[in-house]
Amino acid sequence: MDIQRLEKELSQLLLELNASEALINKLTLHVDEKYKLSAKNLLRYLILRSKDLRSYHGMLSDLGISSLRSGEGYVYSNLYSVVRNIHLIQNSPFEIDKNVDIIGYTNSMRLIKEHTAQLFNQGSKEKRAVIMVTLPDETAEDKELIQKMVAHGMKIARINLGHGDESIWKKMVENIKSVEKETAQKIQIYIDLSGPKLRTSKIAHKSKDGKIKDKISIEVGEKIILHKASISFDTSFLKKHKKIVEVVLEQVVDETQIGDSLLFDDGMIKTKVIEKNNHYLVLKITECYKTKLGSYKGINLPNTKLSLPALTEQDMEVLPFACKYADIIGYSFVRNSEDVRQLYEALQKNNAKDVGIVFKIENKEAFENLPDILLKGMERNKIGVMIARGDLAVEIGFERISEVQNQILWLCEAAHVPVIWATQVLDNLAKTGIPTRAEISDAALSVKAECVMLNKGPYILETIKVLKDILTRMEEHSFKKKDELRALNIAKRFVKKINS
Repeated sequence: MDIQRLEKELSQLLLELNASEALINKLTLHVDEKYKLSAKNLLRYLILRSKDLRSYHGMLSDLGISSLRSGEGYVYSNLYSVVRNIHLIQNSPFEIDKNVDIIGYTNSMRLIKEHTAQLFNQGSKEKRAVIMVTLPDETAEDKELIQKMVAHGMKIARINLGHGDESIWKKMVENIKSVEKETAQKIQIYIDLSGPKLRTSKIAHKSKDGKIKDKISIEVGEKIILHKASISFDTSFLKKHKKIVEVVLEQVVDETQIGDSLLFDDGMIKTKVIEKNNHYLVLKITECYKTKLGSYKGINLPNTKLSLPALTEQDMEVLPFACKYADIIGYSFVRNSEDVRQLYEALQKNNAKDVGIVFKIENKEAFENLPDILLKGMERNKIGVMIARGDLAVEIGFERISEVQNQILWLCEAAHVPVIWATQVLDNLAKTGIPTRAEISDAALSVKAECVMLNKGPYILETIKVLKDILTRMEEHSFKKKDELRALNIAKRFVKKINS
């Protein structure tokens, strides 16, 4: 590509962004003032990334001009500077009416840091991603364990309302508050709403020896029946179909179509719907990496859009508790902007103006609707996004999770929205005390986020310590997509050697 073509095409792209400002202003009318500039930048980023920009990078680098590869947080300013510099190199006239609210690099960094500080209660000088830890049930009785977690580096305590009951959760909260008072250190409380539970029901399978077991054996090519738990079948049906699994959420049967994929147990068992009626589905097992399917195992439907409310009746019952005690509420199973609207209405009824909200991106639909979720979410301040990589990987395919988690990071950087990096971070270390090399590399990549979540395990204290050390080291090397270019000891030693 010659420089004249480069100038023409990038100038046209800049003019296109200019022409979109009226629409951008309209789409951001209801956004909270603290996110107004961020929402506009997100929309510009989406317009920019709807184009294939790959052909421009090489020539821009050859010209010594900052390329378009890492300007997520300041889209218009970055493109404007690139176009202006190309004109300067050619000594050609450059005039453009830029009646645009511009965010430069420095301002974009300020915005992401401000929004992070608001959500995670960070001081302005703190740089490292904060560490969130899921509290095990024993912390309801063992206050000392929470003290140790805080001493090792935990800043946010996560309470999962999908497990336990209000009496346990309240004891956890009381212990957190007690430790906070004793240590004079703020511990944020993050409370996760459980959302609709897409799981198998209790399996009571009678084996050949007459014993009742809570698992059924499976193999590729077999057929299993997934039926509504509310339906009972006669003896003849049970004799004909040996492999029967119940599901409480009837929409799974009602709204799944023949040919749809249905996955169990974190994607370890893959099936396809080959028959259906009003009461049950007939599934054929296409792949399985386990020999048994058990009770209460997760179900994923990557090809099916269920009409389930993200806020379940159970969520509505526990929402007053969450609003009373949480600094941040995690919104599970959010899929679109309508789900965001429903949560915001419920929060208003509970007078929860100051609680932070984290949108958990854990299914394919949520990922595809992320721009809408962010724009609707920015009608309040103090928001964040969690990359819930477990369910998300099952839904979109494990081979795509790295690509998709990067896209989520880029979109959130464009919106100046803090991100939580979650699911199986240093999981082997937490469970066994021995990390794998792959998970250490994964933990190092988590520095791109503003918060990293650890799950519980018998070696959680050592895990917090290791993660804190990794984040401390890595933050000096990079911020988001940009390398910080800290002086390298290996380089300093070599230069000293050759100079001596």
